[in-house]
Amino acid sequence: MNGLLRFITCGSVDDGKSTLIGHMLYDAKLIFADQKEALELDSKVGSRGGKIDYSLLLDGLEAEREQGITIDVAYRYFTTDNRSFIVADTPGHEEYTRNMAVGASYAELAVILVDASQGVLVQTRRHARICSLVGIRHFVFAVNKMDLVNFSRETFKKIEKQIKVLMAEFEYESLQIIPVSATEGDNVTKKGTAMPWYNGESLLTYLENVDVSEEDSESGFTMNVQRVCRPDHTFRGFQGQIASGSISVGDEIIVEPSGEKAHVKSIYNVDKEVETLDKGHAATIQLDKEIDISRGCVLKKDAQVHVANMFTATLLWMDDTPLVEGKNYNLMIGTQEIPATVMKIKCKIDVNSGDEVAAKTIYKNEIARCDIAISNKIAFAEFSYNKKLGSLIMIDRISNMTCAAGVVNHSLNRGENLTWHGMDITRAFRENHMDQKAYTLWFTGLSGSGKSTLANEVEKRLATMGKYTMLLDGDNVRMGLNKNLGFKQEDRIENIRRIAEVSKLMNDAGLIVLSSFISPYISDRENAKEIIGDSFIEIYVSTPLEECERRDVKGLYASARAGKISNFTGISSPYEEPQNPDIEIDTSKYSVDECADFVVEKLMEIMEK
Repeated sequence: MNGLLRFITCGSVDDGKSTLIGHMLYDAKLIFADQKEALELDSKVGSRGGKIDYSLLLDGLEAEREQGITIDVAYRYFTTDNRSFIVADTPGHEEYTRNMAVGASYAELAVILVDASQGVLVQTRRHARICSLVGIRHFVFAVNKMDLVNFSRETFKKIEKQIKVLMAEFEYESLQIIPVSATEGDNVTKKGTAMPWYNGESLLTYLENVDVSEEDSESGFTMNVQRVCRPDHTFRGFQGQIASGSISVGDEIIVEPSGEKAHVKSIYNVDKEVETLDKGHAATIQLDKEIDISRGCVLKKDAQVHVANMFTATLLWMDDTPLVEGKNYNLMIGTQEIPATVMKIKCKIDVNSGDEVAAKTIYKNEIARCDIAISNKIAFAEFSYNKKLGSLIMIDRISNMTCAAGVVNHSLNRGENLTWHGMDITRAFRENHMDQKAYTLWFTGLSGSGKSTLANEVEKRLATMGKYTMLLDGDNVRMGLNKNLGFKQEDRIENIRRIAEVSKLMNDAGLIVLSSFISPYISDRENAKEIIGDSFIEIYVSTPLEECERRDVKGLYASARAGKISNFTGISSPYEEPQNPDIEIDTSKYSVDECADFVVEKLMEIMEK
């Protein structure tokens, strides 16, 4: 018997993916008697006039049956005399592309359906591109619904040509194009009589015999550490699944990203001690000396693994909120999870042509190539070399939803070549010299809330107390450092990032920094906090919009209401209120002096802790 085959069915809407797999299971007698009886009963009130609706075997959700579409990924496990299979039946609707991508990530082969009456469509192209992106190198195109075109050989040849033109863009190991009729069963499990001009195998026969084994481009050993095992004080083992290569007792390994070396003392496969273990096995590895290793570290031997904090990746964007440059996410590669920033959107990849198109914003279901910066150096590899260390997902830091899936294209040299240099005169020395603790007081609130006025008064009080300070005001900074930035979302993000970096440098100089900026997005303030660190104190000036608009010191609200200013916070652009600020003050309820006294009092409580 051939080995297990994991494959995916995908394609455009209503191409017959569920029907194809359902018919395959039914004809091959791979369903239980009660499933067969339930299918035949359900089909009597189905959409085929009493004939068996094979799609019902896979479309189990009520919404799927009502609409006649696949929404979620349906997995089926079955075995024939020649092979075992796991099939992921995925949705065709563009709205559910992320579900399709999940199914593709586990597959070795893709069965892409094409409606014979429509030919290759946009979603067909998108699914082929996604399959190639996640590393699938074996493709079968099932040209379905041949019965609707009278089993025309000319129609099939025309579509066959379209498919070959499409696949010329991708690298693949095997490509098979089969004409089928999923409803009638022609060429599904056995050759049909309606297409005598087709001389190839049926779909099931081909799947039973196709060789999907491939040479491992990564010969060296790598393993992502998933867990540190400490059953008692005498044993410390590092557990994970071997991603590539093999490991033996006595081998010298390198731990990344630290670069420390050690020798393998013992290896366990589950609870059995072994001398050698290969790719794909779960391992517990004990080393001959104590090294600081935790979840997310990578063990390697003779492997091409990069240790850097910048790389270029190709992303499939899955979030309803568009991707813009400068936004921050949590990045997961292997067992590593770390904050990351999309520094630059290099291009968008056109789904139809594969051309690279200039873009500054990426929308849901689009594919883009981006430069990504990570908060600290991590271990990774090119996806073409090591799939485990080269595949990634990006997670929204506020909602915790997966925003993107992607692959690493290559490391950026500057990410490997740059090293932070420690100085003899440290921040602690400067703080001690000034007799103060450096903080960044981050004033946030609507325009007209009184941020700048309050920050100015607070700075004067700190100065009278002998504190060394620096006030950064939004308008002042935009007239100098950030004069090249506008007010679109990506510009606001970059504006806040730069201010946070400047504030951090000033904190390193020992200064107390007062930063007064609208900073409307929670994610941007979280990023500022991450850049600045524990010295970040968020002060929310919560003056209501009505009061801010009534003051309208600069006449901005009136202009925004008149449509003369676009992207104005509170009117045409959102302001996301802080969820748990360190200090909150409403300047409409107290005088400036009272507000300043309140803030300083709270600051002293925080600083003295």
